[in-house]
Amino acid sequence: MPSPRLRSKCDGRKCIPGKRGGRRPFYLSQGDECDVFEAAYANGLPVLLKGPTGCGKTRFVAHMAARLGRKLYTVACHDDLAAADLIGRYLLKGGETVWVDGPLTRAVREGAICYLDEVVEARKDVTVVLHPLTDDRRTLPIDRTSEELAAAPGFMLVASYNPGYQNILKTLKPSTRQRFISLEFDFPAPKLETEVVAEESGLDRERVAALVRLAGKLRALKGQDLEEGVSTRLVVYAATLIAQGMPVERAIRAAMIEPLTDDEDVKRGLLDLVTAVFG
Repeated sequence: MPSPRLRSKCDGRKCIPGKRGGRRPFYLSQGDECDVFEAAYANGLPVLLKGPTGCGKTRFVAHMAARLGRKLYTVACHDDLAAADLIGRYLLKGGETVWVDGPLTRAVREGAICYLDEVVEARKDVTVVLHPLTDDRRTLPIDRTSEELAAAPGFMLVASYNPGYQNILKTLKPSTRQRFISLEFDFPAPKLETEVVAEESGLDRERVAALVRLAGKLRALKGQDLEEGVSTRLVVYAATLIAQGMPVERAIRAAMIEPLTDDEDVKRGLLDLVTAVFG
């Protein structure tokens, strides 16, 4: 979640009806990220979210889509994701060859939000397709059907990635990054993270606060014994298990230790840290 700044209008509001009568996913802002996103939407500007895994980027997009009353298409990018997976392809249906739109094309036609999660994981031809949608053209060329779709009103392109995982083979070119407004996310401050975890899990704040303290100590080990710190998502999982009656140590091991490492020596060290925090 973003660095603390001016508190946004959407602070702490849970499950408020959206414009289409749905319920907003809970999201507790730490700054003006909701206002920046709304301003980008109003002006047809694409947004890039940067931050570690599990810090709230995907939840933020879901919250904002509901808040704006827009349909949301989410694509989890991966090594084999090609431009055709986003745009569409010809498929056999009932003995006939028919064109089937991909999620990006549907979003462009319908005026929806298309969210590309971990966009750097996709193949390089994906970013080429995105370029005409991220400048004043706001068009999507479809070579297979000889179409050039103009984005319908309300269309918005949102992408995210984790800069901590970047390497020479997986990074966004400056020419691509500079087509987006960027919002930097990080894990929330302990007080706010306690609010989020308590709200999501139903566990009392006193016990949640101890889990959040443990999460902070685990995150401090990133780059030493751990490749990545524990996410807010995993803290919510642990709190949920505890709220359902699971013993604290077992819940923490299942949700906050085992997902971080397979190394038995490291696990033992992390469990010693759990004992130091919880006694």
